[in-house]
Amino acid sequence: MQDIADLYQAVILDHNRRPRNFEEMENPDRLAVGDNPVCGDHYTVFLKMAGDRIEKVSFSGAGCAISKDSASVMTSMLKGKTLEEAKALYNDFHTMVTTGEVAEDNLSDLSAFAGVYQFPARIKCATLSWHAALNAAADPDTKSVTTE
Repeated sequence: MQDIADLYQAVILDHNRRPRNFEEMENPDRLAVGDNPVCGDHYTVFLKMAGDRIEKVSFSGAGCAISKDSASVMTSMLKGKTLEEAKALYNDFHTMVTTGEVAEDNLSDLSAFAGVYQFPARIKCATLSWHAALNAAADPDTKSVTTE
């Protein structure tokens, strides 16, 4: 079990040191700002859509390690997904961060966040960028999402 915990920690540290898709996208089709005033997390998620498919996704901003790492993994996972596929992925992620349960068929970098459930206040940190991305993908007029 310690080997898995070490692997998860390595994934989180890697995304913290070298976040993926951490940039302001030029000419996004959609964007949403996510704000978590309790923790101080503040991220903008940028999307380029091809119909209902997320063609490109990036983020910028600042926040705690959990929020930054989650946004980094999220951008890697959402690229190429339809809105419905993205929602399903988020539902699996949300279940995992609120229960600690990891589906056998979903062993990806997202699994690194399974321990978040032990720290309920950090669930909002882990899900902030997801809320912003999904709201932006679903509604081109979405501009901000706040967790409280």
